[in-house]
Amino acid sequence: MILQALYDYYRRKVADSDPRRRLPAFGLEEKEIPFIVELTAEGKPLGIVDTRQLEGKKKIARRYLVPKGVKRSSGVAANLLWDTAEYVLGVDRRGKPERVAEQHAAFCQRLADLPETARQDAGILALQRFYANDGAAALTDDRSWPEILESNPVLSFRLHSDTDLICQRPAVASIRGGDDETGKSNALCLVTGSPTTTERLHTAIKGVWGAQSSGATLVSFNLDAFSSFNKAQGDNAPVSPMAAFAYTTALNHLLDRNSRQRFQVGDASTVFWAQQEDAEVESAFAAVFGEPDDPDARTERVRGVLRAVQSGQFDGGRGDNLFYVLGLAPNAARVSVRFWHAAPLHEIARRVRQWFDDLKMIRGSKDPEYPSLFRLLAACAQQGKADNIPPNLGGDIMRSILSGNPFPATWLTAAVQRCRAEQSVTYLRAAVIKACLNRSHRSTDSSFVQEFSDMLDLENANPAYRLGRLFAVLEKIQEEANPGLNATIRERYYGAASSTPVAVFTTLLRLKNHHLAKLTHRGRVVNFERLLGEILGGVTDFPKHLRLPDQGRFSLGYYHQRQDFFSKSTPSDESTQGDSQ
Repeated sequence: MILQALYDYYRRKVADSDPRRRLPAFGLEEKEIPFIVELTAEGKPLGIVDTRQLEGKKKIARRYLVPKGVKRSSGVAANLLWDTAEYVLGVDRRGKPERVAEQHAAFCQRLADLPETARQDAGILALQRFYANDGAAALTDDRSWPEILESNPVLSFRLHSDTDLICQRPAVASIRGGDDETGKSNALCLVTGSPTTTERLHTAIKGVWGAQSSGATLVSFNLDAFSSFNKAQGDNAPVSPMAAFAYTTALNHLLDRNSRQRFQVGDASTVFWAQQEDAEVESAFAAVFGEPDDPDARTERVRGVLRAVQSGQFDGGRGDNLFYVLGLAPNAARVSVRFWHAAPLHEIARRVRQWFDDLKMIRGSKDPEYPSLFRLLAACAQQGKADNIPPNLGGDIMRSILSGNPFPATWLTAAVQRCRAEQSVTYLRAAVIKACLNRSHRSTDSSFVQEFSDMLDLENANPAYRLGRLFAVLEKIQEEANPGLNATIRERYYGAASSTPVAVFTTLLRLKNHHLAKLTHRGRVVNFERLLGEILGGVTDFPKHLRLPDQGRFSLGYYHQRQDFFSKSTPSDESTQGDSQ
């Protein structure tokens, strides 16, 4: 299913009317070529052109459409009319003259093996004369030569009178590059269903965060343990050369660093696309789940998406248009599928709306209205660092979002533990706890369990929720009785109060009497006593221990009550600033 969806996406993009969005035809690929050697028709080198431009602090080379490169690891295999400096110019930069000579000979052999019609092309004739006259020696005075010796970059050739590379000239462009070692046995392609020879080695997938920089394979059989019935390499899962080229080209395009159809979810590099062309929906999905460069612009975009969902326009009016989401993670020299989801757009729209409804929470003025998934994950990780996010958690959450299932219990555990460890219930953690608890309630046959709202719920009689509210009130009393206090009962007692209430609440209630006695505004004392009575009226006893879900309910009660204090305008707290964080 995954390979078929990528194959269909390639076929749609290769036929795109806009050449800027069109994917390369079979046998070609887009490649960054930092340096180009310019030749006269007689093969004389005129110099080396640097195609790189400064983007930020990094130089980015221009991309060219070239014959598809060969797949190689430690062996010698040359690309057609483009390659590294060792292959193209025979530059020995590592003290291995025999290997470099072998590489350069392989490159020249590819040139000699071209069909007779191609070898009569003016560009190929110029290149042959360049090598016959040892043109590489004339390049050593070029200002780019020291950098070429140091970095062994990719090079190609161009006639001085042309704008295209020699490998792009009409006589050469029809020749397909790539690995010629395809399978010999006849089989049915698992992607197209047509009889074909099988592709022995599939192109590496690049752009997966944490994988090898040279790329990793999605389909491969490199050990006997992975093979069956004495089949070798690609024969174990027969895919035609065309289908293998199509799905790898499409996936590398989606994973490209400039792609707008990818974002990072924990360790999972996530790509997405629509079955039928729908650029608006694809860009909207990136705005919903991606990490924004401009938070304000993202907020407006998400608002627009939710309005479109409400009006039924998110699916573009085509209810049969499927939407695909694929999460990939590194696994040694391979790419593993972390999650895969395919559903109609109207279903995806409903899931997106439910996601933000679950997260909706009363907040401070500086808190994001629609937090990104990355920020929610980081808020529940140690020190708030992405490196401390559990490897599988992001993928599990994305799967729950798209399927509507409960969120993983590990997410709730992480949020509650962070609240206890840091003695702080932040907006992001409160949103995570509410979303996890409410989805868990919906998934069970427990209609009697009341879902948590996004703000203070005076009717919620859950004991843990009420205890959280009680702790917030006791902290507020202490703050008003001791203005300018550096640390409150939260820093000392929050962890114990949220897990073993009976151990601390009797002490806190005694302290409360001392704090109330210090208040000079008797109206505030009456209001606090009335509020304490309302909360304690639903608490029959202090539990010895609260289970983890109840610790989450405690956190919500505490957060809601604290936010309620700051949202009300009263004479005694008008000057109070900040939030519960």
